[in-house]
Amino acid sequence: MNKLDTALLNLLIKDGRTSFADIARQLNVSRTHARARVQAMVESGVIEQFTAVINPEKLGKVISTFIDLKVAPIAIEAVADDLASKPEVVSLYIMTDLKSLHIHTLTDSYETFNSFVNENLFARPEILAIESSALLKRVKHRRGGARL
Repeated sequence: MNKLDTALLNLLIKDGRTSFADIARQLNVSRTHARARVQAMVESGVIEQFTAVINPEKLGKVISTFIDLKVAPIAIEAVADDLASKPEVVSLYIMTDLKSLHIHTLTDSYETFNSFVNENLFARPEILAIESSALLKRVKHRRGGARL
């Protein structure tokens, strides 16, 4: 990765639909070169996918909750895989202590969140502890990935 690649990625992070012609103009390179650099980053795995960023509130998903679970280490992968398949879970991470999961959920109401917790967390003996906090106010968030 060089400075040009970093600048190109930052343009795509800001707007993944930016045309190669616009990228070329902004970076003072040819359209062919811009396309080739993007293709090379796709092939090398630097760019994993192009996607849309959805505003969950516009879809009625107004309850944003962060959950920290302590899980029996032997069950962490199975619990993570199962929870990751749930539509309420928008991100899920296994933490370095290898017994914690950090989860972000989006639901349309506290009642829906409560149902999710009752059905997917409370009844599982391999989950040893649960902490959760609902989002009060979004101050800074990343859209489209890390800024380079």
